[in-house]
Amino acid sequence: MKEPDDQDTDGEKSDRSKSDGRQSLRSSKSESRSPMKEDKFLEDTTDETFTEGEESYLEEEDTDVERLEGSSSSFQDDDVEISRVSQETPGPDAEEAAEEVKKKISESFYYDYMELASMPFVTLDSNIPLDLLTLVHSFGYDCRKRANLQLLDSNTALYIAGNQLILLNLKTKGQTYLQSSSGEGIGVIGVHPYKTHFTVAEKGSFPKIIIYEYPSLRPYRILRDGTEKAYAYVDFNNNGTLLASVGSNPDYTLTIWNWKEEQPILRTKAFSQEVFKVTFNPEDEEQLTTSGSGHIKFWEMAFTFTGLKLQGSLGRFGKTATSDIEGYMELPDGKVLSGSEWGNMLLWEGGLIKVELCRAGNKSCHHGAINQIMLDEGEVITVGSDGCVRIWDFETIDTADVVDETGLLQIEPINELHVDKNVKLFSMIKMNETGSNFWLAQDANGAIWKLDLSFSNITQDPECLFSFHSGAIEALAVSPVTYLMATTALDCSVRIYDFASQTPLAQMKFKQGGTALAWVPQLVSYTGAQISVGFEDGVVRILEIYDPKGLTIFAGRKKILDADLQLKHVFKPHTASVTALAYEHDGEILATGSKDHTVFFFEVEKDYKPIGYINTPGPVCQLMWSAISHPESTLLIICENGYVLEAPLPTIKEEDDNNVVSYEIKDMCIKCFHFSSIKSNILRLIEIEKREQQKKLKEKEREERRKMLPEEMGEDGEKEFLEEEAVEEEEEEPLPGIFIPPTPSPILCGFYSEPGKFWVSLGGYDSGFLYHCEFPPYDKNSDFKEQKDEPFDFRFLEDTENNPVQTITFSINQTMMFCGMRNGAIRVYVLSQNDPSLTSLEDYWHFNVHDNNYGCIKSIATSFDDFFLMTAGADSNIFVFNIFSEYMLRKDIKAKVPSPRFGIETEPIPEDIEDPKAYSIENARRKREHDKLMKEVEEIKAGKREQLKALRNEFRKLLEMNEELPKHMQFKRTVSLK
Repeated sequence: MKEPDDQDTDGEKSDRSKSDGRQSLRSSKSESRSPMKEDKFLEDTTDETFTEGEESYLEEEDTDVERLEGSSSSFQDDDVEISRVSQETPGPDAEEAAEEVKKKISESFYYDYMELASMPFVTLDSNIPLDLLTLVHSFGYDCRKRANLQLLDSNTALYIAGNQLILLNLKTKGQTYLQSSSGEGIGVIGVHPYKTHFTVAEKGSFPKIIIYEYPSLRPYRILRDGTEKAYAYVDFNNNGTLLASVGSNPDYTLTIWNWKEEQPILRTKAFSQEVFKVTFNPEDEEQLTTSGSGHIKFWEMAFTFTGLKLQGSLGRFGKTATSDIEGYMELPDGKVLSGSEWGNMLLWEGGLIKVELCRAGNKSCHHGAINQIMLDEGEVITVGSDGCVRIWDFETIDTADVVDETGLLQIEPINELHVDKNVKLFSMIKMNETGSNFWLAQDANGAIWKLDLSFSNITQDPECLFSFHSGAIEALAVSPVTYLMATTALDCSVRIYDFASQTPLAQMKFKQGGTALAWVPQLVSYTGAQISVGFEDGVVRILEIYDPKGLTIFAGRKKILDADLQLKHVFKPHTASVTALAYEHDGEILATGSKDHTVFFFEVEKDYKPIGYINTPGPVCQLMWSAISHPESTLLIICENGYVLEAPLPTIKEEDDNNVVSYEIKDMCIKCFHFSSIKSNILRLIEIEKREQQKKLKEKEREERRKMLPEEMGEDGEKEFLEEEAVEEEEEEPLPGIFIPPTPSPILCGFYSEPGKFWVSLGGYDSGFLYHCEFPPYDKNSDFKEQKDEPFDFRFLEDTENNPVQTITFSINQTMMFCGMRNGAIRVYVLSQNDPSLTSLEDYWHFNVHDNNYGCIKSIATSFDDFFLMTAGADSNIFVFNIFSEYMLRKDIKAKVPSPRFGIETEPIPEDIEDPKAYSIENARRKREHDKLMKEVEEIKAGKREQLKALRNEFRKLLEMNEELPKHMQFKRTVSLK
């Protein structure tokens, strides 16, 4: 991990002198514009703020000198200047004066980053190095996180990735990392208007706001106790002297800080629901605005008879539908222009909607929510979820007024830019490149764009600088032969990376989201060139990776990439999401599992010819074939709802039996384990053992006292001892009861230990342990649902009661067990060799990496040589780590993309299955059998119809012959009903 370098003292002084010079110039400008504001803010530091129309939010705040806890170095006498008021006043007045002590922090004071940054936890006396894993690259981007793209200079972008802050060089694409201090995640970031500092507002229990200096990256100031759990937004005022912060659930606290002195000036509750943003009015820093879920609120710093207060006025929507408000801006005259969920702009004045702005024909200004509104060079810019940036005339909006009872006013944009299809713009920030109008845009669908808003005849097209997955990464797989990694997500893309050289290589888009991944073993594809991908519509696709530079080059061909993907096979074994894919160790059979309660088997060698499927008692969440060391090849099938199955290798039929109606395999000898909770029993045993130890300790103390008292007090000592013993006898509390959760705890993951035995990790009530289980003998007549099986052994996992192990993988020699946790942490257990019973499961390394609230690790994998570890999380982040930093790899190492097979360019690409309603393999066979049966029925019907037709013709001829006979010889055509 690149850490901020310590600078030499001279460098610090020169940087500081420049900074001080700029700051003094700014402060003089601000004083000339508003001479009494700065003094006014610093004069009254009370935080008691009453808000009209809402319950007042009072919180006692100590106005004494606030200790800088966690400081890297103690304050020197010349680091902190303290001015005391009325020092000589005696008695109570002296105490009051002491309370009025004001602290001034030296401009040259800094904290030590190494003391602030969160560090991995390692069990005591374990000898596990702290740098067991070292972050080397991040391939993800939390593109749906609010304001998660900031600019420090024209080449350096800033964004949050789980518990890391990433500084991205836009030219070299190099990354620098700053670790969160809490280890519980980062809420939001902000940048000083002069780009000299940036804020990192964290998450956790009473999280900090850390303000770093740029470009030195040294922690400069720390703001404490601004919210309970997490910060939702931060904003500097126009000259950078004040900082506003707003917290998230449960308190939604709005605080105004004198950040250089680490002091809160004003504090109140912003609203009773989620608050998205807080900003200062650029023209008047005594006015602020907050917006969020179903509200917008206008604030003013005002003097009252009790001092400086924050007074809030809630915006009233009136006849307009209530809307969440993401984007807004303050106009110079105090009015506020906001967006809405339906895409129109709302102009607010005096807490009311003055007018709603739409386009001609009552079309909305944007299709979907307006996420950002800005005023730039006299023009209003709106940024929408529809991927459009529109420019509007400021004067038209500023003077807009209602013209009829609808409350709507129709206006048209001056210019507009539609970035691209499937783009959802979330925020933009200006790049400030000389002589240009370039902006950096955050795309909530997984990209960072460079946009040219000059709207001239030389305007550049939108450029996608970086492309990422959007939303949770569902699966990750690693090549068995080189440094290639594949990922997929519900954003319908499959991506390939060279994680050694830290380069994204290729991606392929589909109509449905990806849900499972497996790298095809070398025995099937000796170059390691194929991956199998499962999708949410039940389709499985086999994709081939190749280096297109090995193909014949045609004239006029576009830029050749380092890698490309091609569809090789496609089939649909399931009717719901594919959740697991597993190749048998010989590479002969692929097993696919799904939420549709089935596992399907395919013969790989014969172009994935279907063998058949088995039904499972629950949705499948994991498939694992037994190791090559096991005497027989078996498939471990883990179902979410507490069932674990073991299926033998299916029988492969040489010829296809077209007469079979279904692919279902009914004669397979499947063993079943139905998990029954033993956690309450474990807790009961732990409590019994604890009480036994306490009894032994008390007995020992009692014996010592029995010996001491007679020696000290003679005969009276024995009597006193008996009296004490009688008093001490108390009724023992009942032991914890036996509890079985009414809803079975979900099984999260598992793995084979020995033939017929396996370990599982559970969520819900049964979390906190790994359970060792064994399959009961196969019984043909047993009913899975009636079974209740208990694990025969368990291992306690420290601090996993509410944070279970979500996914597990092992190093090649099985001496390290890598665990991905629900809260986004990585845990590494160091094991003894050949220890299937996990008797050495004690020492571990633990570090919070992904977001603690929504960054559950979905996949974890090591490279083929155990040099790298990769994690993919539900927070859109993908991290690559070096294992054992002492074995640092060469800088020039990179993956080898497989060369294309001979004739790959002329091979016909199979027709893809894009219709989500397409028949699965089983349903297609049943449909075929049904159609065949219907055809036979129709043929029988047609034969009967022909017979009837012939009989009718014969009958008609008889009638004609009857008519030709003399009257007395004709049959009469009357039929008696009797």
